Amino acid sequence: MAKPSGSRLVVYAALVGNLCIAIAKFVAAGLSGSSAMLSEGVHSLVDTTNELLLLYGLHRADKKPDTVHPFGYGRELYFWSFIVALLVFAAGAGVSAYEGIQHIRNPEPATNHTVSYVVLGISFLFEGGSWWVALREFRATKGAMGYFEAFRRSKDPSTFTVLLEDSAALLGLAFAAIGLAAAQWLDMPVLDGVASLCIAGVLALTAFLLARETKGLLVGEPAHPSVARRIMAVANTDADLRKANGVTTMQMGPDQVVAMLSAEFEDDRTTPQIEACITRIEQAVKHEYPELVALFVKPQTPEVFRARRAALGDPE
Repeated sequence: MAKPSGSRLVVYAALVGNLCIAIAKFVAAGLSGSSAMLSEGVHSLVDTTNELLLLYGLHRADKKPDTVHPFGYGRELYFWSFIVALLVFAAGAGVSAYEGIQHIRNPEPATNHTVSYVVLGISFLFEGGSWWVALREFRATKGAMGYFEAFRRSKDPSTFTVLLEDSAALLGLAFAAIGLAAAQWLDMPVLDGVASLCIAGVLALTAFLLARETKGLLVGEPAHPSVARRIMAVANTDADLRKANGVTTMQMGPDQVVAMLSAEFEDDRTTPQIEACITRIEQAVKHEYPELVALFVKPQTPEVFRARRAALGDPE
């Protein structure tokens, strides 16, 4: 199933911006000797690698279902997003923290400040543009939810990963600029190393948030509640069904959902009638939610359904 073009647009915009910024930052770090600029260069290089991994994950998630993966490859994107979170922590936060500690232990004043300031200014423009593209796409999908709630409930990590990375990048640039300026004006080169530690802290927090959200998606989360509500609504209007007990859903990928409906059919219904009823329900729901790749229906009395839900700690 093809991914929305908006998701890839966000990743491509971030990829181009981060690659250009990484090159400029490393040049500036080499000319100035700034610890913060070197940390920012590593930060942008890690982000560039992350975008490549996300694009690979999007490509893998597009693969059609087969006998090995009958529900598709959607969780490939979740896996590579989790790898991105680990990379942000290990390569980004780790290298920045090491560089900051080394500069604090052996502080050396930076030179060629003008080059560093120019690169930081250009980086703000590139990162800001990428951030705006990601924010616009995120707004288009979050609906009436708040930003943090939408982040927690999002099933497409490609957009929120880039948005969070770009937000961290802008904050990191601010720390780099403040640290570089303070070290120059106060003649305290140790502050350049402190800025690197601040950048490491931002990256560590970003990695933690990304890892927590993508881990939940990778292990398995229910689909948006609206999918289950719609299945229940359609099922309860079908004449062959006595009662729809409840629905369990599983998000298999950004655009792949599997659902199981517990239902009690009328006692006098024949097997062909029950099969036709299931087909009607599935087709009606798929019309509104194309991401529903499979709907399994389990004939069950309400009492058995409630007992099994209660055993899972959900009395509802």
